Amino acid sequence: MIVLRWLKKHIVTLILLAVLLVGLGFLSYPTLADYWNSFHQSRAIMAYSESVANMDREEYDRILSSAKAYNEAITQNGLHWTLTDDELAAYTRELNFNDDGNMGFITIEKINVMLPIYHGTSEAVLQTSIGHIESTSLPVGGEGSHCVLSGHRGLPSARLFTDLDKLVEGDTFTLNILSETFTYQVDQIRVVEPSDLSNLQLVPGKDYCTLVTCTPYGINTHRLLVRGHRVENKQGDAQVVADAMQIETIYVVPFVGVPILTVLLLFVLITTRRRKVPAELREMEELELDAPGLEEFVQDESGGKQRRKRTKKR
Repeated sequence: MIVLRWLKKHIVTLILLAVLLVGLGFLSYPTLADYWNSFHQSRAIMAYSESVANMDREEYDRILSSAKAYNEAITQNGLHWTLTDDELAAYTRELNFNDDGNMGFITIEKINVMLPIYHGTSEAVLQTSIGHIESTSLPVGGEGSHCVLSGHRGLPSARLFTDLDKLVEGDTFTLNILSETFTYQVDQIRVVEPSDLSNLQLVPGKDYCTLVTCTPYGINTHRLLVRGHRVENKQGDAQVVADAMQIETIYVVPFVGVPILTVLLLFVLITTRRRKVPAELREMEELELDAPGLEEFVQDESGGKQRRKRTKKR
């Protein structure tokens, strides 16, 4: 009964608190979801690097040689935009030593991007990572090769290629495959219709990689193509090792801090309300004691025994 009265009295406060929490949830969802995906992307990259570091040299050379031979076959036979089942199975086996589809990762320093690259462009891949378009060259370079990587833009849950339009000619990005680093310098930026594949063709003697995303932002009627040609690595042929991969603190703090702050807020509100309840209870008890017909105990004048009498409200 007392609880119901308290709830009725503070119903407006509780509703406002609920609205506040829901609003905070909606406002924080994009940021928290992006941090969560970034956390898992960092873990995927670290797991990939550790697997490469633990690989014996013979296996390493076999995987890399097979991928380069795959590219040479594409260069000789040309691109086939629709793969047969056998061709798709052969493609899936390349660079898939962990059986998870992870080929490596791409780094674009200018827009603070470091994302894993997976086989194919299924929605499951593109929701969290960068996808390699199946029909194109693998991301291991080679003369006459053209690798095409696709990523979403403007997702509320992950940034991915959202800032790809900030790149200009002369900027660079790197593909990290196995322990190899392939650096590309942007030399062409185009906006095309989704069905226009003319800018993704092989060019004899060239080593290209094109990054693809939707444009305009939020409308997605066209495709933004950012093409780069192979250049020398800035730091030579330095290899990537697992120890270099670390999960940034900013990816972890929100998941620890937000729940703690929410719990503290609820604790303060509840304890503040509880302090007011005893005074309200005492007031109600006084009113009840003055109610007609209430029994109370009184001390008998003659000695120690108690008897009941009914008091009437004056």
